[in-house]
Amino acid sequence: MGAHKTARDEEFRTFVGSAWSRLLRTAYLLAGDRHGAEDLVQQALERAYAAWNRVRAADDPYAYVRRIVINEHARRFRRRLVEYPVTEFPDRPAPAGTDPDDRAVLLAALGALPPRQRQAVVLRYWEDLSETQTAEAMGCSVGTVKSQAARGLAKLRGASSLIGLTSIGGAR
Repeated sequence: MGAHKTARDEEFRTFVGSAWSRLLRTAYLLAGDRHGAEDLVQQALERAYAAWNRVRAADDPYAYVRRIVINEHARRFRRRLVEYPVTEFPDRPAPAGTDPDDRAVLLAALGALPPRQRQAVVLRYWEDLSETQTAEAMGCSVGTVKSQAARGLAKLRGASSLIGLTSIGGAR
């Protein structure tokens, strides 16, 4: 059993090493700050480790753990609108030609979205998931993804703070 546990632990460590930064970026966009994002990812990884046999048997272990991150976020912020100042993405510099002030305004507007709309927008347009993949990750129907993403984008388009920004097209 000792050798099996050691191999299992090493496999989990390898997974964490390869998935950490992607999970952290997604959690950051959901939570709004680096410490909250790290907490979300750590909680998700604790759950993933406890169920590692199920996770590694999944078609996509990363997607499985990303879903845990989303569920942890939903539990933490259920029924609460959480606004947060987001100024940068961890581990990802602004694209060339992006005005840092425009980027900060865009990220603050994203932070003002209700959690479900923020999840839909982040997963569809940041993680670049299909509607079906986003629905699976959020645990809802494709129709819910469409409506939540559309409402989120409409709020972003209508945000007075975003009117007149010129470089937000590249601020993915």
